[in-house]
Amino acid sequence: MNPTGPTGGSDPLSGDRQTVFGPEIGEFPDRTSDEASEKELKTGTTTVALTTGDAVVLATDMRASGGRMVASKDVQKVEEIHPTGALTIAGSVSAAQNLISNLKAEVRLYESRRGEDMSMEALATLTGNFLRSGAFFIVSPLLGGVDDDGAHVYSLDPLGGTTEEEYAVSGSGSPYALGVLEQEYGDSLSTEDARSVAVRSIQSASERDTASGNGINIAVVTGDGVEIEKFKDLDEAL
Repeated sequence: MNPTGPTGGSDPLSGDRQTVFGPEIGEFPDRTSDEASEKELKTGTTTVALTTGDAVVLATDMRASGGRMVASKDVQKVEEIHPTGALTIAGSVSAAQNLISNLKAEVRLYESRRGEDMSMEALATLTGNFLRSGAFFIVSPLLGGVDDDGAHVYSLDPLGGTTEEEYAVSGSGSPYALGVLEQEYGDSLSTEDARSVAVRSIQSASERDTASGNGINIAVVTGDGVEIEKFKDLDEAL
C-alpha cells in the first residue's frame, strides 16, 4: 500500500510520478528528462564551415537571442583559438566564451611545452573532451583549421561527439544553410568560391530563421593564419 499525502493522492516522495500541487507554489508540470533536454538543446544561430584544398572558411550570423527577443545585433560568433585554427559558437554565450578561453590557454601551453603548434586532430580531441566534461553545457561548435595534413573541419555536439567533415553547420538555421551547401559545395572550390558559398548559406538562413541575422562574420583560415571580417550587409560580403 502506497502512503498518501495531505491531498489524498500518492506521496511524491515515494517516487510516484503524478502531478504535485502545493497551494503556495502552484502546480509543477511533469517533465521527462528527454523533454527537458530537447528544450535545452535549441540553439538560436547559424554557423557554417567548409574546406577547400588548402584553407577553411567559417561563417556565422551576428544575432544573439534571448527567448523571443533579439538580445544583441553585433555578436562575434567565430574566434581564432589557434595560430591556424578558429571556432564558431552556437548555444550558451557564457559557456562558449569560457570554452574559447580554456582552448586558447591550452593551445598556448602546448606550444610552450613542446615547441610546436597543436595539430587540428589534437585540438578537436581537446575540444570534445572539454564538452564531454559537462562544464560547457550547452555549446555546439564547429572547428576549422589547417595543419601539416591539410585543411580540416570538425563538427562537435554538446556532449563531445566529434566528426570530421568536408562541410558542416550548427544552430537553428542549419537546415536552410545546409541546403545551400549541399547544392553548391564541391571538391574543386577555390577559397574565394568557398567564401561566397558560406555567405550565401548564412544569407539563406537569415531570411528564414528568426534567430539568425543582423550581419555576418567570416573567417578564412590558411597556413599563414586566421583572417576574420565582419559585414552588416551580406550583399557587401559577396
